Amino acid sequence: MLTNPLTKNISKENTAADITQYLDNDGYQGWRKAHSMVPDDIINLVKDGGLRGRGGAGFNTGLKWSFVPRGEGSPEQKFVVCNADEMEPGTFKDRLLMERDPHLLLEGMAIAAYAIGASIGYIFIRGEYHLAAERLERAIEEAKSQGLIGKNIFDSDFSLEIFVHRSAGNYICGEETALLNALEGQRAIPRAKPPFPQVSGLWGKPTVVNNVETFCNIPHLVAYGVDWYRGLGVGQDAGSKIFGVSGKVKNPGTWELPMGTPIREIIEQYAGGMRDGLRLKGFLPGGGSTDFLGPDHLDLPMDYDVIGKAGSRMGTGTIIVLDDKTCPIGLVLNLTQFFARESCGWCTPCRDGLPWIVKVLQRIESGEGLPEDLELLHEQCKRIAPGKTFCALAPGAAEPIQSSLKLFEQDYIDHIKKGCCPYK
Repeated sequence: MLTNPLTKNISKENTAADITQYLDNDGYQGWRKAHSMVPDDIINLVKDGGLRGRGGAGFNTGLKWSFVPRGEGSPEQKFVVCNADEMEPGTFKDRLLMERDPHLLLEGMAIAAYAIGASIGYIFIRGEYHLAAERLERAIEEAKSQGLIGKNIFDSDFSLEIFVHRSAGNYICGEETALLNALEGQRAIPRAKPPFPQVSGLWGKPTVVNNVETFCNIPHLVAYGVDWYRGLGVGQDAGSKIFGVSGKVKNPGTWELPMGTPIREIIEQYAGGMRDGLRLKGFLPGGGSTDFLGPDHLDLPMDYDVIGKAGSRMGTGTIIVLDDKTCPIGLVLNLTQFFARESCGWCTPCRDGLPWIVKVLQRIESGEGLPEDLELLHEQCKRIAPGKTFCALAPGAAEPIQSSLKLFEQDYIDHIKKGCCPYK
């Protein structure tokens, strides 16, 4: 995906490839090839390549594109939108891609736009990502100067304008329909589905919304083909993935590795293992809104379905490590405070339920917890489960809570019995 070797710690770099460097490394070859193809063939290629969305959901990208109305009678105006509102706790991969390799994102968006017939693209970027936004804007101008985006690309009748839109919102803008509302200048709240954005998205027009890393997989998949791309993975899923590790490990960072790389290899080989004197107690495999897994899951491959069957989600593929000297209740409290603050307030279970859970966790962590608080937390997690809320924010927030009650039950009991946090 990147020009760096697969095993290089991407987070240690701080340079960006300009247009000359990118072209010297065969940049925009995928775009040139795609432009010579029939759009439906591009969609089928991406579908057959098995690329699954890298933003967390893991839906087949080509299949998602295929839902866009095309051909005679379809709306003339279509949009392609990049979800760069990266705010998932523990996740820091998309920022690095945009800062280090902005043309890779632009090339992926150009291919997607051509495949679905979109003439306008937006990069909806987290407001705090100032450097990434600046580098993307510069890359857009460079690509325009080379005729790679803009009017009449490759002397054809296909034109594409791409704009960087700095978000003024919060975590909820990462939900694709809330993002579209924010892009339209409306309150950032999720929309009811159906209709899905592919049919009625931005300003009611067909729209494809994909994550930064998803778009960055497209150019090489198109340039080198399905067999090559599928051959990158070592498990059930195709391609490579940027995996990350944060927490008390010796070498936190991000690495581009084959899909299906074992969790143990990521933590122990690339992240250097736990710091001296610490032991792994558990980990969140895909960011702050995934269920905890324990040391007995270390040998699982990082594949969407495998992690799902283990009781969690691969999510963004960025692992948050919990050591045996850090309080798991304190960690869960910190995450829940974040999600409660970021709620859009549109539905009652999320708006009122998450602050209530924060109060209960604060009570337990401060040594004032009651035995019945554990049952109360279980009940509240059920009340914000999937299907009980308008979007996935609250159900995602419940995942580390409910899994910590299962894996670290004794820690909760010790807090309540001792009347204090045993880790302090």
